[in-house]
Amino acid sequence: MANHRIWAPWRLEYVKDASKDEEDGCIFCVKPAEGDDEANLIVHRGERAFVMLNKFPYTNGHLMVAPYDHLSRLQDVAPETLAEVMGLAQTAMNRLEEVYDPQGYNVGINQGRVAGAGVEHHIHLHVVPRWGGDTNFMPVVADTRVMPQSLEDSYAAMKGGFSHPRTRERGREAASD
Repeated sequence: MANHRIWAPWRLEYVKDASKDEEDGCIFCVKPAEGDDEANLIVHRGERAFVMLNKFPYTNGHLMVAPYDHLSRLQDVAPETLAEVMGLAQTAMNRLEEVYDPQGYNVGINQGRVAGAGVEHHIHLHVVPRWGGDTNFMPVVADTRVMPQSLEDSYAAMKGGFSHPRTRERGREAASD
């Protein structure tokens, strides 16, 4: 047994909620509707989809891209929405390179609880920046991740960096509605 502990109290909320099948509301529906992007870690809004930081990240800059439509299956997402989701993922990766300079990415969708979806009823895409050495003994030995940057600082670094002209234009139109 380990003689030392690193306290990560921000993980308690996730650990307590991770096993629940029922939620009070879908985070991908509730958070954008609240209108407080900073509090909800939404770094960009598009016409059909948005980008938010993961509140329980694997690495700093761990983003999720989700359509506004509440759909559980990729097969049910409209082609225009899917194109925007992928375009936002590309833009997010460009921004991550500007801010964090990762050496690689994990990009993917977990569809269904058995596939690893934490929020199984609203399809979303994870964009996880990776670096050599970003994994160490802590997750293996202590089931703890060491995050060198706070979520607030990650939000400040990522917000406003979605500079593709079409994306900016759509974001302004969606915000004015």
